[in-house]
Amino acid sequence: MTQLNFELLNWQKEVFNSPARFKIVAAGRRCGKSRLSAITLLIEGLNCPEGAAVMYIAPTLGQARAIIWDLIHDLGRQVIKSSHINNLEITLINGRKIMVRGADNPDSLRGMSLTYVVLDEVAFIKQDIWEKVIRASLSDRKGRALFISTPSGRNWFYDIYKLGMEETDDEWRSWHYTTKDNETIDPKEIDAAERTLSSFAFKQEYLSSFDNAGSDVFKEAWFKTAPEPKSGSYVVAIDLAGFEDVAKNAGAAKKRLDETAIAIVKITDSGNWWVKRIDHGRWDIMKTAVSILKAIREVQPIATGIEQGALRLAVLPYVSDLMRKNNVYTHISELSHGNKRKIDRVVWSLQGLMEHGRISFNEDEDWKEFKDQLIMFPTAGVHDDLVDALSYVSQLTTSTYQQDYEEDDQEILDVIIGF
Repeated sequence: MTQLNFELLNWQKEVFNSPARFKIVAAGRRCGKSRLSAITLLIEGLNCPEGAAVMYIAPTLGQARAIIWDLIHDLGRQVIKSSHINNLEITLINGRKIMVRGADNPDSLRGMSLTYVVLDEVAFIKQDIWEKVIRASLSDRKGRALFISTPSGRNWFYDIYKLGMEETDDEWRSWHYTTKDNETIDPKEIDAAERTLSSFAFKQEYLSSFDNAGSDVFKEAWFKTAPEPKSGSYVVAIDLAGFEDVAKNAGAAKKRLDETAIAIVKITDSGNWWVKRIDHGRWDIMKTAVSILKAIREVQPIATGIEQGALRLAVLPYVSDLMRKNNVYTHISELSHGNKRKIDRVVWSLQGLMEHGRISFNEDEDWKEFKDQLIMFPTAGVHDDLVDALSYVSQLTTSTYQQDYEEDDQEILDVIIGF
């Protein structure tokens, strides 16, 4: 018999021991979600009948690999027979497989008989993935599922969470936990987060609140100007829009085309932001490349990033060619939306810093258009290109954008599974 010695936090044990078929957990950051997911996958895999498998699904394949792959290996090395990083499949000593997948490739989720599935960060996964793909894969063996996530407003994750809280159906059960429910987290760390994050971001990420950001996201009183700080380093973040020449060829109306925006920001030694300016316009592809080059050459940034996507791939050769001809060299990173809605990304990046006075704006620039976009955000039909570009700066001030998904749990209670 092979024994796995797992220790669980109190809240993890409560979820683990529930007989419910479909379990829904709304939990704050660093609460211990990933560890619970990995433990249940190993246990369910060891009890999986022949011809079936268990599966872990995150919003994207990259997130799935970053969140769970190493954690499963760390916890289950005694019962893992082999693993293949190329197809992200782990074979256990009983021959059953744990499959790691991303919801961004629905075809990779089809055609399997599953006895157990974990949908992690499910608030950021499309509802169709569950309803049209995964639910059917559980039917023939009456498989079970764990839905676990930090909330992101009142979307379909909120709907199934309510279903489990009503307890009108014995198959569904919901729990709500905050970061404070991880007994190993120093309360001072949570207090520090509350002092520096926006109220909305703290409630969503630490208190696992389902509240939406609402319409009053940014207050005019938070906007302040200042002279350039003496110390610090520049970063440049670029939010691309459709190129003017392409839009004309497609018959698009110029007035409806979004603007490309280039945020030029100085980060001080204390981590505050001073926004030098945000260049913007409806440019053709060459004018866009020239504008990017001018910004880079002017401030010599320590980090430069361009929003991911086809437009980035289109403009990069032009930028590279101009840099080479002008003897300007810098690494250009890919800025990711992190599978977040724009409102969540902007609020998480900017609201807390502005609310706590940590972003100031060049006193020599005219900020009327930016302020209009900021105060109106997120109003439908109102341009927000300048605000969106500034929000990307946060990715250039941290070493890894994916750290939000890492867990750092410690162990409290024993669970022993024999095989």
